Amino acid sequence: MQKTIFHGSEQIIKKPRFHAGNPHNDYGYGFYCTESEELAMEWAVTREHDGYANAYRINTDELKILELNKECSLMNWMAILLKNRTFNLDSMLSRSAFQFILDHFSIDLEPFDIVIGYRADDSYFSFAQDFLNNTISYEQLGWAMRLGYLGDQFVIRSKAAFTRLEFLHAAPALRERWLPGKELRDQTARTMYLHSDRMGFHHGELYIIEMLDKEMKNDDPRLR
Repeated sequence: MQKTIFHGSEQIIKKPRFHAGNPHNDYGYGFYCTESEELAMEWAVTREHDGYANAYRINTDELKILELNKECSLMNWMAILLKNRTFNLDSMLSRSAFQFILDHFSIDLEPFDIVIGYRADDSYFSFAQDFLNNTISYEQLGWAMRLGYLGDQFVIRSKAAFTRLEFLHAAPALRERWLPGKELRDQTARTMYLHSDRMGFHHGELYIIEMLDKEMKNDDPRLR
């Protein structure tokens, strides 16, 4: 299948390099793209710099693709995030939860050429931190991850996938045009999260402390 994907950057990138970039991104080393040109425009800009939405064509036939949001639970996403990003573990509970999630819900991304999943912008990252600290339930985390539509990432991880990338063009992204929308998405997610009646303690919902106590595993039906 032919797909057009976009990478937001301050630079024009005609030939992405394999195993380059920041190993502490959400899914480790990889080339982080999106199927939305609009989101790429927003991701390309900062308060200081304009950028580019670099467009590529890729043939995904015979490539192994993991769609996290469809094939895995939020706990698997949490395990990947905990492995690659830096969390504030300032309590005994959060440290215990950190190790428990890594031990019970980690998945190996190495066999996959492409991973598609949530992009942990600041707001999504803070929601994950709240779950780790037992502030919100598993159900509330699932609800929060849909706020603001911050977009899914299409991450190119393998050499085989990199060889399929064909550069098409780079469209300029001006910060005065795209930064307000970028900030609004994050602000909307945070505002809805803080002011929704979905927040607060919910009897009968699943919190990390209960998962620890019951030593829940990846095949538990409550996680689907």
